Amino acid sequence: MDTDYTVALEGAWMVEDVEEIEDAVSVAVSEAGKSLNPDKDYVEVEVGLMNCPACNEAFDSACMFAGTALVGLVFEINVYNVESEDHAEKIAKQEVGEAIPDVPLEVVDVFEKEDK
Repeated sequence: MDTDYTVALEGAWMVEDVEEIEDAVSVAVSEAGKSLNPDKDYVEVEVGLMNCPACNEAFDSACMFAGTALVGLVFEINVYNVESEDHAEKIAKQEVGEAIPDVPLEVVDVFEKEDK
């Protein structure tokens, strides 16, 4: 039986010529959204989170050096009528990857969608 899944992919987005990390995060989300729209407007884009090793508090997945930032983004996509989790992962990576081919992507979460 075919199943519907939600797949979350993590991508590393580089932003150049920024002065503040907050600006880098905004630019990364905006640029990623523009790259996905209008053809892939069903892909959700948000900033990834990572935990502080000292206090375990979550913060935006971004770092900046010499005016260049690397921002971790999460791309979430629903994949319908697929045979397995692996199949959903492959479709998600293909769909997102063809819109942003220079961005490395890695699957970080896959879960079965609940029936409505």
